[in-house]
Amino acid sequence: MFTGIVESIGRIADVAPHGDGLRIGVDIGARQIPGVAIGESVAVNGCCLTVVSISGSTLAFDVSAETLRCTTGLDRPGDVNLERALRVGDRFGGHLVAGHVDGVGTVTRFAPVGGADGSVLLAIDAPADLARFIAPKGSIAVDGASLTVNHVDGSRFDVNLIPHTLAVTSLAALAPGARVNLEVDQVARYVERLLAAARDFPPSRA
Repeated sequence: MFTGIVESIGRIADVAPHGDGLRIGVDIGARQIPGVAIGESVAVNGCCLTVVSISGSTLAFDVSAETLRCTTGLDRPGDVNLERALRVGDRFGGHLVAGHVDGVGTVTRFAPVGGADGSVLLAIDAPADLARFIAPKGSIAVDGASLTVNHVDGSRFDVNLIPHTLAVTSLAALAPGARVNLEVDQVARYVERLLAAARDFPPSRA
């Protein structure tokens, strides 16, 4: 379990076939995540992966074919957001993030709000089947970063990226047309399931 508070930006430096998927090497360089160990879970761009080996500043992860099918950005070199799993007693700064990517969205707008050093408006088209889980002022994870939804129009939603978020995540490199990993709020998913169950299985009046 994660919170969507990105700890570090790493870079996928090595990608090689492995089993039915890939083994990727993520170089964390000087921005090390202290104490990371083999077997530990790390969210890589929002996807929960297991550290299988460590060599210097490079963490290796195995990415299955199924994970590659439902995510983006894990099959090629590039910057990635990293977060270690939540520990009991940690501060809970974001929202509950499982690291199970629900779908891939497409950036439709990435534009400054106000001055050049201010916030950025990020608009994303989500897959249609995820739209019902996205609500104004609700939470969503975009490439592993916990963000608050500002506005929703059909399957399109927008969020505001403050300068701090832009500085400590890989989201500053986004542009229209980029694809991002999305994980919807778990609370919204449970509420939708409860409502569906109430519709499908109404209480007996016998």
